[in-house]
Amino acid sequence: MPGMNPKDIIGSAKLPMHLWPQTATVTGAIALLNGKEKYGRSNWREIGVRASIYFDACSRHLAAWFEGEDVDEEGVPHLGSALACLAIIVDAQAAGKLIDDRQYPGGYRETIDAMSKLVPEIIARHAGKDPKHYDRRG
Repeated sequence: MPGMNPKDIIGSAKLPMHLWPQTATVTGAIALLNGKEKYGRSNWREIGVRASIYFDACSRHLAAWFEGEDVDEEGVPHLGSALACLAIIVDAQAAGKLIDDRQYPGGYRETIDAMSKLVPEIIARHAGKDPKHYDRRG
């Protein structure tokens, strides 16, 4: 490309770190700080972690957030804690410290694919109806 900085050519072929929102980094970092103070810094890299424990914790934080609770009883944002759980799973797996106690495959992909095919049918069946929907928007 004429007039392009040589560093741009090399850099554009590398991992685009700028795509990850820094707000997610900041929110996850505050949750990891809370965990550091409670459990010890990077404890998962030394002793390992069970996948199920962090899946459960992440699910609970997401559910609490989705139910309208922004922070937990310690004042830590639920979304930050969910991000921290995912980061620990990813890091533990990369470090060879993830204890893989996930479920045996039980047909999840096939089931969700089958149920997803029903969505347009259900929506079409009720086309023209105008029920009142209830959520935080009123």
